[in-house]
Amino acid sequence: MGNTDSKLNFRKAVIQLTTKTQPVEATDDAFWDQFWADTATNVQDVFALVPAAEIRAVREESPSNLATLCYKAVEKLVQGAESGCPTEKDKQMVLNCSRMLTRILPYIFEDQDWRGFFWSTIPGAGRAGMDDMEDEDEGARPLAESLLLALADLLFCPDFTVHSHKKGRPESVEDMQSLDSCEYIWEAGVGFAQSPPLNYIHDLNRSELLRLLLTCFSEAMYLPPTAENGILNPWVTFFCSAENRHALPLFTSLLNVVCAYDPVGYGIPYNHLLFSDYREQLVEQAVQILIVTLEHEGGQPYRPPSPSSMEEQDSVGPNNLFVNYLSRIHREEDYDFVLKGLARLLTNPLTQTYLPNSTKKIQFHQELLVLFWKLCDFNKKFLFFVLKSSDVLDILVPILFYLNDARADQSRVGLMHIGVFILLLLSGERNFGVRLNKPYSLHVPMDIPVFTGTHADLLIVVFHKIITSGHQRLQPLYDCLLTIVVNVSPYLKSLSMVAANKLLHLLEAFSTNWFLFSAPQNHHLAFFLLEAFNNIIQYQFDGNCNLVYAIIRKRNVFHQLANLPSDAATIQKALQRKRKSPNAISRTSSQETVSMEGSRPAVPAEPGTLKASLVAIPVPLMREIVIFIADARVLYFLFLHPILLWSRMPAQLKGIDKLTEKSQVSEDGTMIAVPQAETPQTPEHSAAAGTSDTESISGRDNEDVFYTEAEMARRRLSSSSSCVSHWNPKPDWVLSWKSKLPLQTIMRLLQVLVPQVEKICIDKGLTDESEILKFLQHGTLVGLLPVPHPILIRKYQANAGTAMWFRTYMWGVIYLRNVDPPIWYDTDVRLFEIQRM
Repeated sequence: MGNTDSKLNFRKAVIQLTTKTQPVEATDDAFWDQFWADTATNVQDVFALVPAAEIRAVREESPSNLATLCYKAVEKLVQGAESGCPTEKDKQMVLNCSRMLTRILPYIFEDQDWRGFFWSTIPGAGRAGMDDMEDEDEGARPLAESLLLALADLLFCPDFTVHSHKKGRPESVEDMQSLDSCEYIWEAGVGFAQSPPLNYIHDLNRSELLRLLLTCFSEAMYLPPTAENGILNPWVTFFCSAENRHALPLFTSLLNVVCAYDPVGYGIPYNHLLFSDYREQLVEQAVQILIVTLEHEGGQPYRPPSPSSMEEQDSVGPNNLFVNYLSRIHREEDYDFVLKGLARLLTNPLTQTYLPNSTKKIQFHQELLVLFWKLCDFNKKFLFFVLKSSDVLDILVPILFYLNDARADQSRVGLMHIGVFILLLLSGERNFGVRLNKPYSLHVPMDIPVFTGTHADLLIVVFHKIITSGHQRLQPLYDCLLTIVVNVSPYLKSLSMVAANKLLHLLEAFSTNWFLFSAPQNHHLAFFLLEAFNNIIQYQFDGNCNLVYAIIRKRNVFHQLANLPSDAATIQKALQRKRKSPNAISRTSSQETVSMEGSRPAVPAEPGTLKASLVAIPVPLMREIVIFIADARVLYFLFLHPILLWSRMPAQLKGIDKLTEKSQVSEDGTMIAVPQAETPQTPEHSAAAGTSDTESISGRDNEDVFYTEAEMARRRLSSSSSCVSHWNPKPDWVLSWKSKLPLQTIMRLLQVLVPQVEKICIDKGLTDESEILKFLQHGTLVGLLPVPHPILIRKYQANAGTAMWFRTYMWGVIYLRNVDPPIWYDTDVRLFEIQRM
């Protein structure tokens, strides 16, 4: 009954606030205390009892009352942080204030006129270290800074969010100002050996405060997408600066809580249905805070640093202390702790048990993938640690599982992109290709053909599945997938027959006349596959009899490529055929029959699923990317958004060296940079490049740099017809790349081996392929093939376009994951659009 009365009184207070036409004085504590003093509401109650329409009404009709409400709530949090919340009433007041601010902040951010409100000053709230003789207004601290510092203090408040070290008198309170928060890190792991006792009340309180902190950071959602790096998120910039004295212990606490979490626990079946797991909610919010705070670019903060932090600006490393700390982790035991923790969580949804649904399955794997990406990006020693042992396969298998599972679901296209992006980064390192040779013996439930082989076979089979049975919007990923295959191909010692057939099937599909002629970049896919075959033949011939046999069986594909017609009549005939048969890849010859046990087919999104649109790559940047042939690494950009792929080509090569780095493996195994070579352009390309320059300079494309999902869907649906109508391939264009097809090695192999295989079959009357494979296995082509070509590895180079995509994707995931309570639902988010599938 008391709880009901509390909610009723809270609702009455909200109604009073919305109906008052006159400003309420900040000194009227009796009125303002109704919102947080004696209420026992949880965060769901606050969201239900404070409707969005009433918040907007107060914002428009009584702005001074909304401003006072925010000010008073922050004031109570500051008081709680200073006092250490000695009583239960103080703790409840802090929680109620944090819930109220979590509810209100999104409506502050969505109004441009209100967005700077929290960066206004509070009279009398001076900065630490300021000269007392200075003018009071100059020393006043902005409301946002007071809020963030109070939250940081409260996250290390003894007996509220951390275990108290005080012994003896229970009424004794630790001094918050002299407290060393490094002794109160939440979990053992990186830089901290002791594991504090679990306390679910502390976990719940931390979750409440982290939810408010994440809401503060979410101002980025209400700004339109832009590729400019000029302005950083002011909330993140200040929170991760030297003014936050808890930056190091908080970063360590968040990272350790995530990497130490084991959702299965002792493995008791159905334990997650019998007991509440309060740690899971904390872990999910911790990883979201981490990926948001680790967004580091080379821009300037929204506002200048405060005088008290000026002396810290000369410190080594990024100004963002979270990025700084992450980049400085160096102990191998810390790397091992982080890697094993992330692998355990990523593998969790793949767990198979005899009892259905008997183990907890986490749902925040997308945030974990972003965190793994940031770890590899900011700490190269961690990347090398991941690749130096087979532990990298514990990351690879779950990524391949997610890619395969999401391939038919358009609402999870972002997951496809981040997974491929990580594999693209890993494939640029030699050790990744070497690790793929480890036999694959797990039984992960994927609807792919059953095979016996290595992790390289698994990667190829899953990639084939994505290309042949994924949805249309994954077409820009094809270049990225095949680039990964090319990067690892020189190190693959023994492909299975299943994987070999998949690669040949892809070449068969990508080398048909109508596919090669229907778009300016389609022939790149054939180039990638031919390069992969050449790498394997030249460097790993001895163990790849299955691939050699598959090449011999499909030799007509290579002969047709070598004799590709280039006359205008044949080109037009091929394009006419494309209009009749729009499906690019057929599954008729893919030989898919039996799938793995326990697997389920990939399905589209269920009706009603929410989807966050992803930002497009700016048009001039996309123009520089899509035409590139030799340094295909740059094509990783194509997956960032499936737009402009057909309508904005061909493009110019100008400036492409800034986006990629091509490395060559020398004889001693070291990597040396390869200088960029001039690539000749056909007249058609030159004309197109000139047009691109004109359009970029004149700004004609500025209005459509970014598209909504609906607009992109319409563009994709009309892409085939628009491509055919606007793209007019000429014989000169076909000849310009046909002469560069890397067919010499394969044609020489066929010239030597086909007569020998045919002779054996005739002489011995062989009908069993096993005898042929045995012959190929013991054969050699030493001295018969052309001189081995150098191994070229396409390596990723960071740029502004990827940073913008990551920000959009990251906040889209966070928006969709935070639905209880629905923090940002029905607010005017501008970074992306939310659509119901």
